[in-house]
Amino acid sequence: MTRDPYDQRVIEEFRARRGVVGRGSGELSLLLLHTTGALSGREHVTPLAYWPISEDTVAVLASNRGAARHPAWYYNLLANPTSVVEIGSDTLSVRARAARSEERRGLLARIASRSPTVAAAVRNTTREIPVILLTLLTSVEPRQ
Repeated sequence: MTRDPYDQRVIEEFRARRGVVGRGSGELSLLLLHTTGALSGREHVTPLAYWPISEDTVAVLASNRGAARHPAWYYNLLANPTSVVEIGSDTLSVRARAARSEERRGLLARIASRSPTVAAAVRNTTREIPVILLTLLTSVEPRQ
């Protein structure tokens, strides 16, 4: 699989520094999302910003940096909602679901009010940005 060089550097730094990524992420906390390709069946790893919602749930946004299309990982999660994330030095299984309409609007407004990066992505697109809620389940053996 060919990976974006920037994403590859972020993934390598994230793992080498046990979940810490230096300059470039600013106010954002990052996780590594493992998905199974909806069409290919291959594993993909994507660095994403996340926001804690509750003790066992975090949110990620399918903003695609404000692009006109949803990111590929979003479709992969719709097809295969049980997945794995790396947060800090922990590797956890998760169950993903898209936030419902009203829930999505409230979460997106809350996140955008605290994150200039998200606010800019919202301004840069006319599409509805999905908010994906990841329920943290159990620890799993780290996957590379």
